[in-house]
Amino acid sequence: MYGFDGREIRVAVAGRTDVGQRRRENQDAFLVADLTDHDGDALVLEPDVETGVPVTGEIRLGPKGALCLVADGMGGAAAGGVASNVAVACIHDELTRQWTRDRVSTPQHFATRLKEAVEASNSRIHETSLADARYRGMGTTATVVGILDTFLFVAQVGDSRAYLVRGGEAVQLTRDQSYIQHLVDVGSLTEEEAERSDHRNMILQALGTSPFVDVDLTYQEIRRGDLVIVCSDGLSKVVTRDELSEFAARAGTPGVLCDELVDLANLRGGPDNVTVVAARLDGEGLSEPKEGDAVERRVFPTDGTR
Repeated sequence: MYGFDGREIRVAVAGRTDVGQRRRENQDAFLVADLTDHDGDALVLEPDVETGVPVTGEIRLGPKGALCLVADGMGGAAAGGVASNVAVACIHDELTRQWTRDRVSTPQHFATRLKEAVEASNSRIHETSLADARYRGMGTTATVVGILDTFLFVAQVGDSRAYLVRGGEAVQLTRDQSYIQHLVDVGSLTEEEAERSDHRNMILQALGTSPFVDVDLTYQEIRRGDLVIVCSDGLSKVVTRDELSEFAARAGTPGVLCDELVDLANLRGGPDNVTVVAARLDGEGLSEPKEGDAVERRVFPTDGTR
């Protein structure tokens, strides 16, 4: 129930999802899970679909770490909701079946297992769409955050985002896999023009839409007091990074933060389903932030050199 050096690491977690103001159904899904089996009692948080209030809990980080996942489905009728829920269930199942039984528990191996779990979910969704005409063409984004010892890993497909807030500043750890972000990257659009574009919903890949997927895998060293925010684009399209910093600084708990951010998105028209997962990191097992501790998007090498 502690970090690798024997000192405690605590993760206060919360999640909330809402249909928004313009959609008839919610095709988002999320999951927060303790991946360490504490004598058969490991925390798992899923949406409270009846009340819509935030679900909250605390994880005392064990040798298998923790998982925070947001998926934003797409597809006609209920297909998008099917895709996002299959992604959440499959990724959790794969990690439970593979990673939790591995004798090797290094951060490097954990990162590999996260990537493999996302790839497995892509195959599951794609096969489901081919087997049933009702689900043909369905897909989903997935942004999967794994926390182990003093490392955070992000496996991403699509445009759901992960941020890390440190020292009052929110830094985006993910890069949208979207047509608009590509135009920004090559210099054809400015960030300001991208925010106003009518094509912001065009993503370049999603889980389930093809047999293979390119998972973006990044990492970050974590410090005491860090706050992780994972969200669907129903939030990021209407709430800025500076506003995330502001709300994170004044919210007392992850549950309050999730509530305030979802409410803000709805006040601004709620154009899409909106989902937020927040995790605050604390405990003697984490170092205090020091000058020079940069928060940035770092690609995790997958060639076995690290």
